[in-house]
Amino acid sequence: MMDLFILSFLNVDLTNEGSIATTLQIVLLITILSIAPGILILMTCFTRIIIVLSFVRQGLATQTTPPNQVLIGLALFMTFFIMAPVIQDVYETAYIPLTEGELTGEEALDAAIVPIKQFMAQHTREKDLALFMGYGGYEQPETLEDVPITALIPAFAISELKTAFQIGFLIFIPFLVIDMIVASVLMSMGMMMLPPVMIALPFKILLFVLVDGWYLVVQSLLISYQ
Repeated sequence: MMDLFILSFLNVDLTNEGSIATTLQIVLLITILSIAPGILILMTCFTRIIIVLSFVRQGLATQTTPPNQVLIGLALFMTFFIMAPVIQDVYETAYIPLTEGELTGEEALDAAIVPIKQFMAQHTREKDLALFMGYGGYEQPETLEDVPITALIPAFAISELKTAFQIGFLIFIPFLVIDMIVASVLMSMGMMMLPPVMIALPFKILLFVLVDGWYLVVQSLLISYQ
């Protein structure tokens, strides 16, 4: 049954331009859907959020708690929340005019990329953007429209990575202090065979709960995108 479906899909009438165009559109749509996860990761705030949440788990040394599914789910919903104004802008300036026939598919794509470029440019360091602009042989842009998306996306990605690691460093400091204090106390008591990580874990969790750690982490991430 599946073989017949594939054969019928591949059986394109080359003399019919409409059939060829429709098939190409379907192939293009499938291609876009296949790279959608990469688009979500590199063109939104998902990268920064998931890395910071992973640093929190590593700092607590709780191994797989919270599990990956929880961290990814939280990161996804925070991404949708932060990107909501951008999504709304894309919907109003590109999707609605496209459905009403005011824009062609290509024009709608150009209109949709503008809010996304504005978001990425706002959170991209000039140094990172200049790196890819220089190696790509692009001229110095005067406006955001002059910045090629192929240079802006990787520049935005490495900017997000740097910011995420900076936040992760600040998160690790209090946990590191607890580890050092616990290790020093155990050595002074002669308990060298007792793993300091096991003793420090409840103190880390207690500190994290007392300061309302998840609230502070999420608040810091939200503020970083204002």
